[in-house]
Amino acid sequence: MEAATSLGSVVGIQPACAALGLNRSRFYRDKRRRESPKEMTARPEPPLSLTEMERREVLEILRSDRFMDQAPAAIHAILLEEGRYLCSVRTMYRILAGEGEVRERRNQKRHPKYAKPELLATGPNQVWSWDITKLKGPVKWTYFHLYVILDIFSRLVVGWIVAPRESSELATQLISESCTKQGIQQDQLTIHSDRGSSMKSKPVALLLADMGVTKSHSRPYVSNDNPFSESSFKTLKYRPDFPERFGSIEDARAHCRVFFAWYNGEHRHSGIAMLTPEMLHYGEADQIIQRRSDALDAAFAAHPKRFKGRRPIPESPPKAVWINPPEATESTTVSVNESTGIGSEALGETKAGSAGEQPAEG
Repeated sequence: MEAATSLGSVVGIQPACAALGLNRSRFYRDKRRRESPKEMTARPEPPLSLTEMERREVLEILRSDRFMDQAPAAIHAILLEEGRYLCSVRTMYRILAGEGEVRERRNQKRHPKYAKPELLATGPNQVWSWDITKLKGPVKWTYFHLYVILDIFSRLVVGWIVAPRESSELATQLISESCTKQGIQQDQLTIHSDRGSSMKSKPVALLLADMGVTKSHSRPYVSNDNPFSESSFKTLKYRPDFPERFGSIEDARAHCRVFFAWYNGEHRHSGIAMLTPEMLHYGEADQIIQRRSDALDAAFAAHPKRFKGRRPIPESPPKAVWINPPEATESTTVSVNESTGIGSEALGETKAGSAGEQPAEG
């Protein structure tokens, strides 16, 4: 700027600014700011703004016992009904912002902070997940209710029923029969579910307590806390043979009977190394992985160049399965990395599909 001023006194401001690549308007603006900095920086008071006394009056009313829990828009409306006008709603917000008081002004219930469930299964029958989904009936607004319990480690469906309604008594019966069929012992099992009425019902809670089963619930409005059940329902409803509606509850049961037989014994899951749940749940996984390894070894011996000299190794199922794995630290990094941590990414079809022995059926 000094160079432009010096050169401008010789050749003129416009040629000087052009020679130095300087905007002429900016030159004059900076010159005025240097000559009168206070006049340029001080913002003039708007002629229609409230006086300091009026501002204090508005602030006192907003802070009064009568209006302290009211939103500015509601206060503005009430005062108008009483024949008083202080300022606009926007001005009220501006005055509150100047005092650092722009926030939720109403008294509201504070919901408790729910802990994130972190469940680990290192083998079958350690953690089960269960949920209920609706199946459309023959006409609009009619539904049948499908209850499904599955093992998160093997993705095995250990029990299911189709019922005309949602009932805690039916849920209690299904859980009891499934535990008996799988030979569940005291303090062996954790059952996870969302916060539906049947899941939180007193009969279910008493049954689990009597059987020594630990119960776990998802956080409210967090579907990712129960990903295995949600994924199994997606697998069911995205199958090509899944009808738009079922003609009767017998039709729904017949369809589910065929589906779960396929799901249990034939459906291959990418989350468990393309095994079926029956293979993993009943201890056949090691033999099957060994047969895969033998086949790969034979292929490598016959054509090693096709594998670029590296012996292929078949994928193994995870040693542990999580619902919401903990944040990795020095002590947990190894265990988490060697397991399958299931969160929102598990909602695909093959990640948490389940199967198993012939399930309990209603």
